[in-house]
Amino acid sequence: MTTLKTPPARARRQTLSQIFGWPLVIGVLSTVGLIAALVGDGIWDGVSWLALLLPILLYALFLLRPRR
Repeated sequence: MTTLKTPPARARRQTLSQIFGWPLVIGVLSTVGLIAALVGDGIWDGVSWLALLLPILLYALFLLRPRR
């Protein structure tokens, strides 16, 4: 008795903006946060805290999410 093998499912192709979009946004916000921390005072301290907190929060979010 022979069994038919089904071909593996093809992966969906993604564009460059889908692949690098969010890492680019996170990188730009981190750069803004670092520059704001270096050159500014007052409101810029808050901007730097928020911008530099984003990668930490995203890391924690992906670390704590349930596995599939």
